[in-house]
Amino acid sequence: MAATTTEAAAKRTGRAPGAAAPLTGPRPRATKVAANLVLLVITLCFLLPTAWVVFASLDAEATLSFGLPEAVTTANFSAIMTPELTWRPLWNAFVLSFGSGAITVVVAVLAAYPLSRYRMRFGRYFLYTVLFGTCLPITAVMVPVYSLFVQLNLLDSLPGTVFFMAATSLPMAIWMTKNFMDSVPVSLEEAAWTEGASAMQALRRVVLPLMRPGVAVVFIFVFVQAWGNFFVPFVLLLSPEKQPAAVSIFAFFGQYGSVAYGQLAAYSLLYAAPVLGLYVLVTRISGSAFALAGAVKG
Repeated sequence: MAATTTEAAAKRTGRAPGAAAPLTGPRPRATKVAANLVLLVITLCFLLPTAWVVFASLDAEATLSFGLPEAVTTANFSAIMTPELTWRPLWNAFVLSFGSGAITVVVAVLAAYPLSRYRMRFGRYFLYTVLFGTCLPITAVMVPVYSLFVQLNLLDSLPGTVFFMAATSLPMAIWMTKNFMDSVPVSLEEAAWTEGASAMQALRRVVLPLMRPGVAVVFIFVFVQAWGNFFVPFVLLLSPEKQPAAVSIFAFFGQYGSVAYGQLAAYSLLYAAPVLGLYVLVTRISGSAFALAGAVKG
């Protein structure tokens, strides 16, 4: 009798017998409302500074407080669009970021390939040692690095700074690339080997095309880190014409605490545009996920 009653109730509710009832009542609703409020607060924390930057860049008399401009003007953009103030620092930042990103991706792929494909006795401990390299603060090693750059005559050198920034990004890049490479089936490489391809040819023609989104993620990670890096170029690059935008932004902070807020906001928009454009470009080129479905036949 009880079983018959349970089956009848299941037919009325549309659930299988023994299935858990959906959560209803005031507690789940309160949790959902609280989560939405927290997300709303976080969204406002990001939107308000962004709105201030946009409106301040169009205000000739912008201040630190948020407010709509009385008269919209492009005078702030006209004042900063000079080779010395904007274009040369942005080009230096692009050279440092793109160079360190390209070098890091190449070295990370070559280092992650044996870690992903070969089972070594101390491979896991080696990976933990590599990951430990990300825990070292850059400020703790800058004094010996500065001394080394002086001895090697690399101080105030853009190529030397590019290689150092690439080296500082390698530990996390190797760890990330290895995890992405683990997702590519080894059987695809074995099929290439049977066709006469070498290990490097299989890596270049089979593995890398399939892990292209992962390579893009690693490149973006290194590029953004280098683009916003202030401390390393500030210490290693002495000439004003070689400093990137992250360092030259100090030009908008005058003496005695006076700040050109409108020009600073306009410069911030130009400074953020390349990174946003890189995200859009890489997303269109590489896709949003690995295209491994159907690559291996059962």
